[in-house]
Amino acid sequence: MHFSDSLFGLVLLGAAVAIVWHAQSFPAMPGQDYGPALFPVLIGVGFGLCGAALLVGGLRRRQPWVQWDDWVHSHRHLANFLAVPVALGFYILASDWLGFLPTSVLLLTGLFVKLRGRPLSSLVVAVAVTLLIHTVFSRYLLVPLPWGLLTPLAW
Repeated sequence: MHFSDSLFGLVLLGAAVAIVWHAQSFPAMPGQDYGPALFPVLIGVGFGLCGAALLVGGLRRRQPWVQWDDWVHSHRHLANFLAVPVALGFYILASDWLGFLPTSVLLLTGLFVKLRGRPLSSLVVAVAVTLLIHTVFSRYLLVPLPWGLLTPLAW
């Protein structure tokens, strides 16, 4: 899939307008000529200039806004592409009730089997990756991951 420069230019222009508009709500600093809105406004102006350049360049080359690649017409590739947002939706819906550990093992095993096959090695890798992620986030980054059904066994 290919997006034209014009489309990205419009996105950057929209971001520029949003940044500059939001920066106007920042309070003024008494006794100073500039305040906390200065750098966001400068970034917004830069986004706007880059967006305008991309938009004009894309329109001059008369590029199509979106150009679909061949994989979009393949059911297998499309199913692989959609598996990731479905897995994220599953995590959002199930992680509080099931807990991080079982949800992550189920989710990663499902994705690994779908994308590469080999169920046994997928399960082993999913368990190892889940334990690694849980250790890093809960022990070192101090992010409270949900325990869900495993609350009585929480360590």
